[in-house]
Amino acid sequence: MPFDRQRHLLIYLRDDKPEIPFPNHWDFFGGYLEARKTPEPALARELKEDLGGDRRNCEFFRRYECLKGDSHSSLKFIYHRDADLRPAGLKLYEGRRLTSIDQVERFEFKSAVILGCILEDFIGAALWPQPVDKSNVKLQRRFVEPAAL
Repeated sequence: MPFDRQRHLLIYLRDDKPEIPFPNHWDFFGGYLEARKTPEPALARELKEDLGGDRRNCEFFRRYECLKGDSHSSLKFIYHRDADLRPAGLKLYEGRRLTSIDQVERFEFKSAVILGCILEDFIGAALWPQPVDKSNVKLQRRFVEPAAL
């Protein structure tokens, strides 16, 4: 789960192909483990394939055994990472569209059931990062303060 400079979660819209699981749904970046591989090389491969990035500064969050709510039974290894990125500066290599969302916006995006559960666990663990670039907050304060006088 990569977070951008504003500390919004980067997600992508899956292709709208009926032959893939959850077509036209928003998803986390990731993929499947190859036989006899550990999660870290898979993470590096998927970040490179999906965003052209690497796995530096990725932290393990949790392992999920998905028996339902996904296309098939599987294990999911969830990592998160803060990055000094802006969505407009990224090239999406897979899927239809890339966006970033804050905690409140998560309800506006149709995703696979298990991903919503994972996101709620992540938020419940108080791991959602705080923004580095606080320029929006400063602009709001400048706008609000004169009205308070």
